[in-house]
Amino acid sequence: MAAAARFAGKSVDASAPNWSAPALGRPLCVNGTPWILYLLEECVDNVWEHCSVVIGLVSMFCFLLSTLPQVYEAYRNGKVEEAMSFGFLFFLFSGDVTSFAGCYLTSQLPIQVVTVVFYIFTDVILISQFLYYKIKNSSSRKSPVLKWLCSTWCVAATLVLLALPKLIVDNSAILDTQSPTASKSVEITGYACGYLASVFYLCSRFPQLYKNFRRQSTEGTSYLLFALAMMGNGTYGLSVIVVLPALRGSKQTFIIKHLAWLIGSLGVLILDFFVTAQFIMYRKKRSAKSKALLSVPEVEPLLCEEEELSVL
Repeated sequence: MAAAARFAGKSVDASAPNWSAPALGRPLCVNGTPWILYLLEECVDNVWEHCSVVIGLVSMFCFLLSTLPQVYEAYRNGKVEEAMSFGFLFFLFSGDVTSFAGCYLTSQLPIQVVTVVFYIFTDVILISQFLYYKIKNSSSRKSPVLKWLCSTWCVAATLVLLALPKLIVDNSAILDTQSPTASKSVEITGYACGYLASVFYLCSRFPQLYKNFRRQSTEGTSYLLFALAMMGNGTYGLSVIVVLPALRGSKQTFIIKHLAWLIGSLGVLILDFFVTAQFIMYRKKRSAKSKALLSVPEVEPLLCEEEELSVL
C-alpha cells in the first residue's frame, strides 16, 4: 500500500479570484463546493478539481479498507507467519511512518494526517498478528501470557495513535510561525521523507514476491489486500492527472510536489501486477493438483473383487 499523502486538488490560495478576504478572520471561498471546503478545507470551483477530489477520496477509501481482509485471513487460518513476509510488513510500516512525517512537515490537511495515522494503526495490527502467531505456532504449549501481552500492546498502540492526530493538529501552528528559511528547510525535509516513503513502499513488495515464489503458493494471503491497494494507487495517480487542466499555476511545479508520492503509487501498482500474476499462476497449479488427485482410480474395490473370486 502506498499511502496517498495528499489530495491532488489545489491548496488554499487567497489570491485566487473565488476567494474574498474579510477584514477579520480567514478568507472565504465564494464559488467553491461547500462540502469539500468543510471536509478538506480546499476551495474547489470547477469540474476538474471536483473530480480530482472525489477520485482522491475513493483512493483513500480503498487504502483504508485494504489491510482489513488480510487481518481477517490471518485470524481465520492462524498461520500468517507462513504466508506473509515480515519484510513486507516492515517496509510497509516504515513507509507509512515516513509518509506521516512528510505529511506533518509539509503541513498537509488534518484529514490526511488522520488517514496516515490509520494506516500506521492497521500496520501495527498486522505486525502484532504476525508476531503472535509466529510465537504461538513455534511453542509446544499455549501461553495465556502471550495473548495478554499482545492485547495490551494493541490497546496501548490504539490509545497513542488516537491521541496523535490531535497533538499534531494542535501543534501545526508552530511550523507556520517559523522564519521563511527554517520553514523552507522543514518543507525540504518533508519532501525527502516522501521520497524515502516511496522507496520503502517499493521495497515492500519484493520480500512478498520472493516468499510466494519460494513457497510456490499464495495460500494464507488475501488477494483483496493487493487488489484494493492497486485500486488506491491507480485512482491516486488518476486524481493527479485529472486536475492538471484546471491548474492556474505551473503544472511542472505541481508535478514536482507530487512526484515522490506518484513514484511510490505507480511503482507499487506495477509490482502488484506481478503479485496478481502469482495468485493466478499458483491457483491454477493448485486446481490442477486437485483434479489430478480426483482422477486417480480407486484400487481398493478391485482388490476386494479379486479376493471374492479367489474364495469362490
